[in-house]
Amino acid sequence: MLKITLSYNAPEPEAFIDLRVRAGLSTKSLEGATIGLKNSYHSVALYEDKKLIGFGRIIGDGGTVFQITDVAVSPEHQGRGYGKRILTELTDYLKEHAPKYAYISLIADGPADQLYEQFGFKNVGDHGSKGVYMWLK
Repeated sequence: MLKITLSYNAPEPEAFIDLRVRAGLSTKSLEGATIGLKNSYHSVALYEDKKLIGFGRIIGDGGTVFQITDVAVSPEHQGRGYGKRILTELTDYLKEHAPKYAYISLIADGPADQLYEQFGFKNVGDHGSKGVYMWLK
């Protein structure tokens, strides 16, 4: 069995795109991934040997708003607690570094919302807010 290692450095853009697709998330352009990963506030990557098997990152302005995004675990590694490990690393980092009253958001895909609830995330609709988005294609 190979050892799982944790890194706080963003992965290579190609590995990031590949992981997203394997995990059932949307693809990203190489240009967008390269720019986005470089501008992350904080990243957590899990590797088995040298292969990226899990990832998540924080984006935001560093003061008032942050978003946890791109949380993905490869299908063959799901159900082993790696998603929870990534979320623990990201939320612990925010608790230590984000200023008081910072707004932390996260958009969950499918049943992952149950994981996020374990970390204190709530449905924005329960508080009178409404999440909206626009996707450039």
